Amino acid sequence: MNDSPEKRNEWRAIFYVQARVAILFVPIIVSLLIIGALAGNDRDPAAIDRTVTSSVK
Repeated sequence: MNDSPEKRNEWRAIFYVQARVAILFVPIIVSLLIIGALAGNDRDPAAIDRTVTSSVK
């Protein structure tokens, strides 16, 4: 197995790129989770349908 410093530097550079990409996506995932938690999941049939804009259903 070749444990040359060049190979280690290549793997380290690849790891750093992957870490930077992951850091960019973490806030997006967290914000989507927060939006999902705040939106809720109302399945009550007696609840008002907020998607209907007129008085006729």
